[in-house]
Amino acid sequence: MTGTLVNTGTVVAGSIIGILLKNIIPSRLNDRVMQGMGLLTLIIGFSMVQESQELIVLLLSLVIGAAVGELLGLDDKLTWIGRTLENRFKGTQDRFTKGFITTSLIFCVGPMAILGAIEDGLTGDFTILLTKAIMDGITSIAFASTLGVGVLFSALPLLLYQGSITLLASAVRTLLIPELVAELTAVGGALIIGLAFNILDIGKIKVANLLPALLIPLMIGKYFLP
Repeated sequence: MTGTLVNTGTVVAGSIIGILLKNIIPSRLNDRVMQGMGLLTLIIGFSMVQESQELIVLLLSLVIGAAVGELLGLDDKLTWIGRTLENRFKGTQDRFTKGFITTSLIFCVGPMAILGAIEDGLTGDFTILLTKAIMDGITSIAFASTLGVGVLFSALPLLLYQGSITLLASAVRTLLIPELVAELTAVGGALIIGLAFNILDIGKIKVANLLPALLIPLMIGKYFLP
């Protein structure tokens, strides 16, 4: 839960800073910091991939997971949810509601929240969530400066959502052998690399369509792992 608590704290702190400072902070500073976070995310992804002990498990997980995710259209569905909620509150005079809904969606609906929470629960490593926490803190400053206190309250669904995933992952950790946890970490690392490419605008990878890959090692691991 450490990663989620830190993430929640940065959203709260960022929101307060944004409310107090309004538009004093230049947008170009946010852009430079986000680029740095993109590079850090890339490094984290590569370090996680190196945990793999059987590359065939990593390869099959990504291929099968991508096929399943593409068939289910996960990325399109997440995009639809985001646009639907955005359109629902577009033009509303209720800044609190708009700030709360918009930032709750940004902070919770995304592969990094899921991957980071799972990694925190399985291994206790919250590096992914720490990186996300910094990015969310920057985002909350920007949104709170225009949408107000509603952004601050988006920390609550973030805490409940990521915290629940972490607790669930922690509960099943004892059922998984170390070799399987390593492969799950490697698959997550591959997805994190894809996220880094998106953050750095190197390409547009539909990482959400790759999320089913996280389940594949659980299904095929017994055939390839010692």
